Amino acid sequence: MKTANKGTVYVVDDDEAVRDSLQWLLEGNDYRVRCFESAESFLTRFDPREVACLIVDVRMPGMNGLELQDELLHRGCSMPLVFITGHGDVPMAVDTMKKGAIDFIEKPFNEVVLRDLVDRMLQKARLTADQQQAEASRGALLGRLTARESQVLERIVAGRLNKQIADDLNISIKTVEAHRANIMEKLNVSTVADLLKIALGAPK
Repeated sequence: MKTANKGTVYVVDDDEAVRDSLQWLLEGNDYRVRCFESAESFLTRFDPREVACLIVDVRMPGMNGLELQDELLHRGCSMPLVFITGHGDVPMAVDTMKKGAIDFIEKPFNEVVLRDLVDRMLQKARLTADQQQAEASRGALLGRLTARESQVLERIVAGRLNKQIADDLNISIKTVEAHRANIMEKLNVSTVADLLKIALGAPK
């Protein structure tokens, strides 16, 4: 379904009218929307693994939007977020942007601007998710190597020749060649260039 592929937009605002209007606007543009009346309820129910973004009010009873941003950062959650407020000021905006907020807009907000912001945030969230998945796959591949194979790979990456690797590790050149072959097979690569991309975490 189109909505699921675009990702989820979380809305956190204590004003029911604002939540309803945002939900109506965003669902009308094929986004999946989940609304919360407080930062506390959001923190207990959101899924940090989801491709999602957050629209959050700055001033709320209990934990406010700025404190929510700090808590997400503390948890290592890089979900893109934008603040909406009726009480914005420049110093507050600068502080939130320094901590990674995508933007800071005042109520009443421009619908086109907000929709564009959501598109940008979800695009960023998808890119982050792809990078995390690629890093996890890389880690799983490298985890297949034995300790000795990891030592050989480290020296291949450093540009050492087989003879130099053999001298470094006090093993025969034939043993180095066997380890190289095993490394290539386990990492499912056929060229040294592809081997280096995985070892260095470079994009293919």
